[in-house]
Amino acid sequence: MAVTIGVPRETFPGERRVALVPRSCDALGKLGASVVVEQSAGVEAGFPDEQYATRGARSASRREVFRADVILQVRSLGANPEAGRADLALLHPGQTVIGFGEPLTALDQDSALARTGVSFFAMELMPRITRAQSMDALSAMATIAGYKAVLLAATTLPKIFPMLMTAAGTVTPARVLILGAGVAGLQAIATSRRLGAVVSAYDVRSAVKEQIESLGAKFVVLDIDTAASEDKGGYAKAMTEEFYRRQRELLTNVIREQDVVISTAAVPGKKAPILITTQMASALAPGSVIVDVAAERGGNCELTRPGETVHYQGITILGPLNLASSAPYHASQMYSSNIVSFLKLMLTKEGSLQLKRDDEIIRETLVTHAGEVVHARVNELLGLIPAEGAEGGG
Repeated sequence: MAVTIGVPRETFPGERRVALVPRSCDALGKLGASVVVEQSAGVEAGFPDEQYATRGARSASRREVFRADVILQVRSLGANPEAGRADLALLHPGQTVIGFGEPLTALDQDSALARTGVSFFAMELMPRITRAQSMDALSAMATIAGYKAVLLAATTLPKIFPMLMTAAGTVTPARVLILGAGVAGLQAIATSRRLGAVVSAYDVRSAVKEQIESLGAKFVVLDIDTAASEDKGGYAKAMTEEFYRRQRELLTNVIREQDVVISTAAVPGKKAPILITTQMASALAPGSVIVDVAAERGGNCELTRPGETVHYQGITILGPLNLASSAPYHASQMYSSNIVSFLKLMLTKEGSLQLKRDDEIIRETLVTHAGEVVHARVNELLGLIPAEGAEGGG
């Protein structure tokens, strides 16, 4: 039987994205699925109900949307722990839920979802393999975050970014340091360069040197062993406190020369490492700006207060939250594309849903199924014994 896909309106405070944009309804329709969208679900992202209707989607109440076989969300329960709890009663056994859910930290919410009997897929657990690139929603959202972080810095800095040669003299370019050259960091480099700044970047993974330099930035080299800085999935690993102490010591000399520091270093499921201590921040000249993209994970700067602007000894520290939601139109487009690519793995030619649990992508993202938490890493964090030999979902 053809599957029904439901798209509820996001309820997390300030969340403006929508999980599925109108043009994606066409792709799902061709696969035999029907789409039902909660009224006004896409309005804040720039997609009115009429656009969904012209693409064959049906508008409905929230309760009716949650009767669908598959629920697509930007923020599922773990990433929306307060408002999301109201939807638990609407979920039913055998249903599939796909969205961001902070599964490695929102353990109580993982268990709550398991009790409803749904199969929950966490988009942030997408493996970093070639076949899953089109489904990598974390990278898609990080692209937006890196871009917006630079714009925040540019509007806060009491200087302009580009060099200008004018009748009033030459204006020297701003100096920008990017800490962390993942997707957000690389986008921050590219955006800073477009605005005319002189850009340097540092990452513990020396393998990204070529990417940094290809964008026109200088790769900062520190005398420190970084051999164990990346896991087999391509994500940054947490290092020892001694490593971070030495790193901070060497970075201080680099930071004191900057006008802007944008930090993007995050480790999935863990608190962000402190890369900028209060003492290091004090080395910056008055007027300088730190934009801490890792604020949602506690921040890379000791002075960061998530969601707030801090002024300290003449410098400004920004701790923005949910940057992707500040560009909801394109963020929703990208996320929708990721989620449709993921759904195609599970939809049969007849339009029904099939969970191929021997597929690495399915296995690594599946957190709950048939009333249980089945992801080995989550089970380990819950204190349960993981399935023997399992690396991802069980």
